[in-house]
Amino acid sequence: MNAQHKTLAAGRWGQLSFLEQMANVGSEVERALNWKARNDPQYCQKAFERALELLDLTLDYCQEKFHFKEIARTREVLVDFFMGSNEYATSDNFLRSYFFQFACAARKHKWSPTG
Repeated sequence: MNAQHKTLAAGRWGQLSFLEQMANVGSEVERALNWKARNDPQYCQKAFERALELLDLTLDYCQEKFHFKEIARTREVLVDFFMGSNEYATSDNFLRSYFFQFACAARKHKWSPTG
């Protein structure tokens, strides 16, 4: 895979909080799900690959063990959902809900008086 997020891969990703990183991953997952629903496998695949790239960057910058485990498991579930047999029985709604929580938390943290 070629790096799609070149400025993020060059170090900017590490400046984002874990919540912001996961919210950005969620944006790519949302795009992949939308393209999947529109029955466009090519664009779905591209968005999925960008999501994986961001998850891999998140793993590279991960400082906390419990975050590392969650990111690795999330990556496993996404690969199973988009490329495998979906043995975890993951749904579009589950993925949307999971990543939506990060988006809400990142926004709340970013705009809080102490954030």
